[in-house]
Amino acid sequence: MKSKLLSEFKSFINKGSAIDMAVGIIVGSVMTSVVNSLVKDIIMPPVGMLVGGIDFSQWFFVLGGGEPGVHYTTMAAATAAGATTLNLGTFLNTIISFLITMFAIFIFVKIVNSARSKAPVTTRACPYCQQSISKLATKCPYCCSAVKPEKIEEAGETDLAKGIKSLKSKVGNVAQVAKKVAKIKK
Repeated sequence: MKSKLLSEFKSFINKGSAIDMAVGIIVGSVMTSVVNSLVKDIIMPPVGMLVGGIDFSQWFFVLGGGEPGVHYTTMAAATAAGATTLNLGTFLNTIISFLITMFAIFIFVKIVNSARSKAPVTTRACPYCQQSISKLATKCPYCCSAVKPEKIEEAGETDLAKGIKSLKSKVGNVAQVAKKVAKIKK
């Protein structure tokens, strides 16, 4: 019983998805502090200046408690006096942090997808029953219709590789122009 459980656990851990998930969680927890600092220290100060110098982290309302008639200037002072506060600024910072994180993930996934090699398309729709069949098929396994086989094209060049080639050619062109200009000046 114990050895079966341990072997199942070992196979679960050795699966790529479990390891990928663990790496994702670790990277996510590390990135949280970076994104929080980006929002708090870089993005929110200029936004606060644009809206009249408001510090969103100190945007709060006292709901109750504390000393009657006292106007608290910071959340820390209100909380220390026993007041219950509604911390709208903290919530706003969290929302902005979430949006920045999601945008960063979107950009990362977009870059990774453009860097992956494009696999050749090996399937097509049967012209009679519209089921997905191999491009090399001569007969549809679903409706038994005779179909003409199609050639499978080689994998295409990735968008990243195309961009690098384009950049290299542009840099090369700029270098050639710079050499010609240098010769003319002499």
